[in-house]
Amino acid sequence: MESNRRTVAELVAARWDDHRPGLWFEERTLTHHQIAAAAAARAALLTDLLPPGAHIGVLLDNTPEYPLWLSAAALARAAVAGINPTRRGPELARDILHTECRVLVTEPAQLPLLEDLELPGVQLLVTGTEEYDALLAPYADARPDASAATPSDRLLLYFTSGSTGAPKAAICTQGRLAAAGRSLADQFGVRPDDVHYICMPMFHGNAVIADWSPALAAGAGVALRRRFSASGFLADVRRYRATYFTYVGRAVQYLLATPERDDDRDNPLRMGFGTEAGAVDAAAFERRFGVRLVEGYGSSEGGAAVQWSPGTPSGAVGRAGPGLVVLDPESRKECPAALFDSAGQLLNGDEAIGELVNQGPNPFEGYWRNPEAEGERRRDGWYWTGDLFCRDSDGYLYFAGRTDDRLRVDSENLAAAMIENILARYEGAGAVAVYAVPDPVTGDQVMAAISGSFEPEGFAAFLAAQPDLGTKMAPRFVRVVERMPVTATNKIHRALLRREGFRCTDPVWWRPPGERTYRKLTRKDIEGPLAPTRGPSEVRRQGLEPRTR
Repeated sequence: MESNRRTVAELVAARWDDHRPGLWFEERTLTHHQIAAAAAARAALLTDLLPPGAHIGVLLDNTPEYPLWLSAAALARAAVAGINPTRRGPELARDILHTECRVLVTEPAQLPLLEDLELPGVQLLVTGTEEYDALLAPYADARPDASAATPSDRLLLYFTSGSTGAPKAAICTQGRLAAAGRSLADQFGVRPDDVHYICMPMFHGNAVIADWSPALAAGAGVALRRRFSASGFLADVRRYRATYFTYVGRAVQYLLATPERDDDRDNPLRMGFGTEAGAVDAAAFERRFGVRLVEGYGSSEGGAAVQWSPGTPSGAVGRAGPGLVVLDPESRKECPAALFDSAGQLLNGDEAIGELVNQGPNPFEGYWRNPEAEGERRRDGWYWTGDLFCRDSDGYLYFAGRTDDRLRVDSENLAAAMIENILARYEGAGAVAVYAVPDPVTGDQVMAAISGSFEPEGFAAFLAAQPDLGTKMAPRFVRVVERMPVTATNKIHRALLRREGFRCTDPVWWRPPGERTYRKLTRKDIEGPLAPTRGPSEVRRQGLEPRTR
């Protein structure tokens, strides 16, 4: 029943008269009461500017204004569209206009991004200016009022990855965000005296849903970092006495790449929660910093989630809950259980790997003005995650990548994530990405990008020594990059890697068929044995461009 669900507005208002420190940013500290008062002032301004249900865009780094406007939107029954500052020109304008933002909150440092953009009907509020302070001044005595807010009010429009097209704006209501915060706070035992360190960008769902909302639900504090910094991470954690942080993408690898110090374990962190760290890096992080990383799985849209629990096998995300199944996306039948040998090699990946589907009730609330994308997620009355998994006989789920990360080599289906987990053991690798490039005749070949040091003979010997590396898994091509290309949320930019393939400016090593060693790829190779024998349209389908189901 909706009446039994809480709203984010109620959580914000509950902090009135709470004079404990609640927000840290650089040299500033705000109490919970000051946060609630500042949110109330912005909500009152917003109510005078816009009708209930309107959308505001927020184009900011992680400054105090970001959580203040999230809180204000909840009180005013408005929705925040998180605008990605790494987008440019028409793409940036498209995000703002697509989400029908009537107001855009930004800061002086972001104004150059908006020059020459056509944004009809959009009012700019520029934080940190005299005009902004004057606009808020009449509302300084406002108090937070959560009485009008309902759990079904839209609160977030956050963009998912645009690797297969324009980014989609997923909808999250006040009820769903409040429930997610309460669930995570309970799961991880968040206390009022905890401090959540938010270094992932707040325009992305991870920072808001997995970091800010559980702190809000538990009455804990938050410490903000304008932008993620591996070199500044530990100093921030100690300075703010942070006990919890979230991560996505390659952030953990960047932290591990910083110079080791004898006092690395001298920190107040209790845990980190996120995705894509990988078992090897998670173990290295715990050894070095004394901090356990909990790998979770949850689709950005809220349609499926898997929780880790004690007893979860190494490499698994957690046990499948009610309604979660792994299906063959073509036959719609459940995949057989995954079988592993004593070395941990998946023996039946071709059959066992499928798409994770939630056949039970789920809180997916759709995309803003995108029925086609919504229909792709909701099929047969089920929620299709777009993520590949396999499931063992005990019900534990193992992440195997995105559906467009599947490779088909010599008629065998492989999952990029499983190959990456093996290649991450290579001593010279700082980061690893595995993806498909088209075979000259049919299907795919395996290509890997590695940042760090690479020695071809040593890499070939490393591959030969891995007991769980299947015969089709060894990379045919290895691209050596100085720094892995990433998206704004620190996820590897796989679409770019796939698009460039082995025709790139970085050094590429390859292993010709029948050979055990790698040699430098030349133009003669590309125009000779690697020249496609298929037509251009078929080559595109086989991996030069992002693939969809």
